[in-house]
Amino acid sequence: MVTHVRAEAQGDERGALLSFIDEQRGGIRRSVLGLTDEQASSRPSAGELSLAGLIKHVAEVEQGWIARAKQEPPAVARDESNWHECFRLVGDETVASQLEYWEKVAAETEAFIRSVPSLDDTFPLPNEPWFPPEERVSMRWLCLHLIRETARHAGHADIVRESLDGASAWDLVAREQGAQA
Repeated sequence: MVTHVRAEAQGDERGALLSFIDEQRGGIRRSVLGLTDEQASSRPSAGELSLAGLIKHVAEVEQGWIARAKQEPPAVARDESNWHECFRLVGDETVASQLEYWEKVAAETEAFIRSVPSLDDTFPLPNEPWFPPEERVSMRWLCLHLIRETARHAGHADIVRESLDGASAWDLVAREQGAQA
C-alpha cells in the first residue's frame, strides 16, 4: 500500500492524480490490519463510523462517481430507505469482501481515467438538490474529488483505529512493512 507518492513522470498528470487517490486508499486499508470483522465493525465513538463501514462507503462512493462520469447509474442506489446500510456491513458482507470489491473499483477507476481523451472532458452532475442545476465537471475535478473524499475518510479511519486499540498510522505502516519482510 502506497505511503509516499513519488513525483509524476513529466506530463503524467493522470498518473499523479491516480497515485494520490491510491495513497489515500492505502491509509484506509491499513486501518483494518490485524482486526477481526467484529473489531472492524465496532463503533468506538458516539458516531456511526466503523472501519468496515468506511471501507464499504468509500468503495461505493468511488464506484458511483466513476459510473456518473460514464453516465451510467451507480451499482448501488442509495436513498433515505437504505442510506443507513452505506456505513455498515450487512448480510454476508465481510471486511475481506469489501476490500476485494474496492480493489475492483480501483482498477476500474484507473482504467477509466487512463482511457478518457482529456482530463478536461466533462460530464453532468446528477440532478440532485445539493448540486447546481445543469452543472458539468471535468475528469480532473472527479480525480480531485476522489482524493478529497478518500483522504477525509482516511483521517476518520485513523481516529477510529486509534480509539479501538491505540494503533497509530505509524504503527500500522510498521506492521505492514514487517508482514512484507
